[in-house]
This record gives sequence, C-alpha cells and structure tokens, in this order.
Amino acid sequence: MHPNRVRKDPEPHHLDRIDFELLDLLQKDARRSNKELAAAVGLAPSSCLERVRRLEERGVLLGSHARVDPKALGIALQALIAVRLGEHSAPLVGGFMDEVAAHPAVLGVYYISGATDFLVHVATRTTDELRELAVDLISARPEVAHVETSLVFDLRRSEVLPSYLAAADEAPPKRRAAARTKSARGRGRR
Repeated sequence: MHPNRVRKDPEPHHLDRIDFELLDLLQKDARRSNKELAAAVGLAPSSCLERVRRLEERGVLLGSHARVDPKALGIALQALIAVRLGEHSAPLVGGFMDEVAAHPAVLGVYYISGATDFLVHVATRTTDELRELAVDLISARPEVAHVETSLVFDLRRSEVLPSYLAAADEAPPKRRAAARTKSARGRGRR
C-alpha cells in the first residue's frame, strides 16, 4: 500500500458459526493445540486445521501475539497524546500515521473524529522519554497544530473482538443474555 494513503477496510468475509467459535477460542488463547480446538468446536482435527488455515489465508486471522507485562520491561508510564493537525489531506494523514506508528514507544495511532484528529498511545520508562516523544516526534512536525498529553493511570481492555456481532443470525453469548433475563425478572417483582 502507498504510505500516504489511508487504509480502506477489507470486504467482510462470510463466516459460519464454527468460524466464529474458532475465532473466539483463538483470541482468548492462541496457544491452544489444533486437537483442543477441534474438540471444542466438534470437528475432526484435519477439518479444524483446514478451517484455521483458511481464516489465515483470507486475512481474518492476522497473527498471534504474546502479552507482556510493561513493568517487567521497566515501562512505568503510558499516555495518550491527542493531536490536531493544522491542515488535512490524505498524504499528511497517512504520512503522520505511518511515521508516528513506526516509533518503538508507540503502541497505537488512532485516527478519530471530533476536535482531535489522532490519539497516540505511547509507553515509556520515564517522563523525560514521554516529553521527548511529545515534543520531538509529534509537536515538531510542521503539520501539527496542537498536542495535549494525558497520563494513563490504569488500563482495562479486552483483547477479544466480539465476533458474534458480525453474525446477524447469531445471538449474543449466553452469559449476557442470562444477565438481561435476570435483570428483567428483578424489575418485574418490585
């Protein structure tokens, strides 16, 4: 892809119930053996392996990643840097995203709507490193009009995408449906 173009979303893939189950299982633990996956979704191991390979080939599965405790690496700070550009064009937006995302301390670059154009999620060891990122990597860029840095005190996030949302004919997971039913029953007794 040309580095100055904003990425377009791929076409959605037709996935069935077993594909969604495999995706949920792999997102929760990508180290599961093929034998364990096959047993969990009710397939023969050879069929399960073929399904997973097909999901990889079609670009649905993008890879597997290990989660690392930032503190174990001496990373004491995380921050979100809000960035507003002075002017907007596809080359400026794409160039900003590509160059900033390439920095090793940058965990993510989010192109968003609203008064801010980007949120840049960074992880550093010290406040000096954070300042250098905000000033040298971001503020010094000629297209940048405004920068605001917010420290992250705590972070909770799911690594699992809710694949059931993509299937119109699939119901939400039972635990959510059961919680809604219990809540509705409780309101009816009052």
